[in-house]
Amino acid sequence: MAKIRLTKNELKKQKEDLKRYRRYLPMLQLKKKQLQLEIIKVHQAIQDTSSQVNNLRNSVLKWVDVFAEKISIEELCKLEKINTKGGNVAGIDLPVFLNAEFTQKPPDFLLTPLWVDKAVAEEKEMLTLKAKLLIYHKQIDVLKEELRIVAQRVNLFEKVKIPEARETIRVIQIHLGELQTAEVVRGKIAKAKIGRRKEALKV
Repeated sequence: MAKIRLTKNELKKQKEDLKRYRRYLPMLQLKKKQLQLEIIKVHQAIQDTSSQVNNLRNSVLKWVDVFAEKISIEELCKLEKINTKGGNVAGIDLPVFLNAEFTQKPPDFLLTPLWVDKAVAEEKEMLTLKAKLLIYHKQIDVLKEELRIVAQRVNLFEKVKIPEARETIRVIQIHLGELQTAEVVRGKIAKAKIGRRKEALKV
């Protein structure tokens, strides 16, 4: 703790600081709680989307293995762009998934089997789900970093700033109280001296 100035002005300043810390702390605690809840929510979205990816993969494998033709679906359908919009959680800007854009190479209808159309549609769905997962993971990164900063501020206020301000106020009040007591004592001594002089003059 820095050297304390034991003055009335410093006492006033410390009381104002303490009042400000107590006003800000609940807001920070609320923000921390909102961020924690949002992280849980995004984690759940990641789990749900990952399950969809696995279910889709299992579904595709059941029928695609039946066909003998070796065709590269990836060449017919490629993810070109992930579109997002700005979202806001507890004052934090987050990317929110809108849609995925694809470039599609039209198949040769004479040489390409009919099942390829279904495979391309499934590939687009798979890539869309993976794009969603990518955005969810970006959200988690942003939220966790913000939570780290807010948690540090909450700890600073709870464990450092508020206790320091309270202790400083206590020390200054004790010092000012001692000064006031000393003044009263000096006043009584001075009054007694004056009284004794008056008595001596009468004699």
